[in-house]
Amino acid sequence: MTILCDSYQRPINYLRISVTDRCNLRCIYCMPEEGVTWIPHAGILTYEEIIRIVRAGAEMGISRVRITGGEPLVRLGIVDFVRMLSQIEGLVDISLTTNAILLAGFARELRQAGLHRVNISLDTLNPEKYKKICRGGDIRDVLKGIEVARETGLNPVKINMVVMSGINDDEILDFARKTINEEWHVRFIELMPYAQQDGNLPQGIPAREIKSKLDILGKMEPFKHTRGNGPAKYYKFPRARGTIGFITAISEHFCFSCNRLRLTADGKLRPCLMSESMIDLREPLRHGITDEDLKGLIKKAVAEKPLEHHLSQGLKPGDRPFCQVGG
Repeated sequence: MTILCDSYQRPINYLRISVTDRCNLRCIYCMPEEGVTWIPHAGILTYEEIIRIVRAGAEMGISRVRITGGEPLVRLGIVDFVRMLSQIEGLVDISLTTNAILLAGFARELRQAGLHRVNISLDTLNPEKYKKICRGGDIRDVLKGIEVARETGLNPVKINMVVMSGINDDEILDFARKTINEEWHVRFIELMPYAQQDGNLPQGIPAREIKSKLDILGKMEPFKHTRGNGPAKYYKFPRARGTIGFITAISEHFCFSCNRLRLTADGKLRPCLMSESMIDLREPLRHGITDEDLKGLIKKAVAEKPLEHHLSQGLKPGDRPFCQVGG
């Protein structure tokens, strides 16, 4: 097996796969309230096409995949897709990011099909505020999804909270307390600006400010998760049952250790979330590309991976909405 490395000698072993650009919510930092123009059905990769890409990647060192969207659970056949992934030799971790609206009805089947764990987007514990941030949905469905996911062994269930000034920053302590009392694994995420978001995008909060708000609960100690391969730095309060993570894409970017590629739902292999550079795999796949040439395109994407993003200089991608990149 070849080990993939980019031009800066970073090993690349993680692929995020967007299976759809569609979503059953319209979160204020992800999608305009009126929605976006959906990619036509024929433009979306089939599961079989995705499997071929993943298999080629696995033969070159891709060992971890995360299924994303849009909202991946709205795509028909998602359980069968997970089962297909689980049969690829070399994959050691298959995870999924979801808003959990539909998770309670899928969790057991997904676990049986081979899914290892889930990350759940949840930015508030207040039912009315939830409807405003997500522009729809019922938080009770999300909480039920968390419960069922834990019961079925999709652990650790990680809760992603995008912290926004004046919107949900007053709930930071509420989320943190759940790591102490209820074994939640909470990750506080800095808001990432994207050019095609609404003009009234909320203001994000740096991780250092979030940490300072947590001092009242005690001194956190560094903690290393045994599952996961992402950029979060984890901590734990004394005697806490769960953990707290920080994803600092803006204030302390982690580009120097980035190990991932992103596959969009329409078949573009994207070396960096915050770059418009992409390699098209869909059309070559549909015109009979060989496995070796497919691997060559993957290597090309890896070679084009930039050293770092340039958000601090005000440069942000504007080629497509955030929901069509895959997060």
